[in-house]
Amino acid sequence: MLNGQSATELSQRLEPSWDAPAAKVSSGAHITPEIVERRWKRLPLPPEVREPLLPPEDLPNITTYQHNIENFIGIAKVPLGLAGPLRVNGLFAKGDYYLPLATTEAALVASYHRGACLLSQAGGCSAMLLAEGVSRSPGFAFATARDAGLFVAWLTENLDAIRQAAEATTHHGQLSDLRITIEGNHVYLLLDFYTGDASGQNMATIATEAACRLIIERTPVQPEYFFVEANMSGDKKASAQSFLSVRGKKVTAEAVIPAELVEQMLHTSPAKMVDYWRMSAMGGVLSGTIGVQGHYANGLAALYLACGQDIACIAESASASPASR
Repeated sequence: MLNGQSATELSQRLEPSWDAPAAKVSSGAHITPEIVERRWKRLPLPPEVREPLLPPEDLPNITTYQHNIENFIGIAKVPLGLAGPLRVNGLFAKGDYYLPLATTEAALVASYHRGACLLSQAGGCSAMLLAEGVSRSPGFAFATARDAGLFVAWLTENLDAIRQAAEATTHHGQLSDLRITIEGNHVYLLLDFYTGDASGQNMATIATEAACRLIIERTPVQPEYFFVEANMSGDKKASAQSFLSVRGKKVTAEAVIPAELVEQMLHTSPAKMVDYWRMSAMGGVLSGTIGVQGHYANGLAALYLACGQDIACIAESASASPASR
């Protein structure tokens, strides 16, 4: 921490600076060449830095991103690889699929490619969708636990009205479940939504906000304050909530791989893999790992990035644990 400095020097460097900050970046989601140019002028960078981030051939298409990012200045390109085929025997998806993976991690695509081809040669992977839903958890604070209890009693009698208010904000979303938790004088709601083909994070937030507005307008027991998201939903965090319930889609998958294929393509044996899993599972327990299934967050991140999905949700995905035999 000191790195050759005295404690006095360290203290001086960490003191707040009250000098006028640098010029503010032009903010907003509206994208035009003029606005982007103004933002680049704020950056004390040589011209060669800009060229790979905003080449001339990309300029005609920059307005495409107006609903995806704010304060736009360019496009960071990530190498895209292809793995597969992966044979899926699912209730919905059935066939051979190629997986686009966007990453700069050397050997990642090769590893998933090898695994996908192995599964395909073993007859494919059986997959079932068990549950789906995107959650929001508004929280309400009351002066007393008595008020919290009266509030919950009123909620249970008005669930249909709450559902109607939430679903009125979307043509595709449906409120599939609403659970209630009282902790002291706080009340947490957990609203689960079906969101169709959409990821549905914003859809769930807007619908939950509408439900909260109706609750505040009609409840006879007013909270002292409330928040649309009170951090019980497991949003973008590895949590027991995501593991026990669902955030997005919960699936189970199974593949039976003959020993000779394991030896031929993975250059090991099922017995050695079981020995490693036994030791690594104990190591995961000793380190407090949530899930001891191994590491696949990098593969999911590469797939999410290739498909333009929110990679912040990887923490939720990585908290699942498969069974094996």
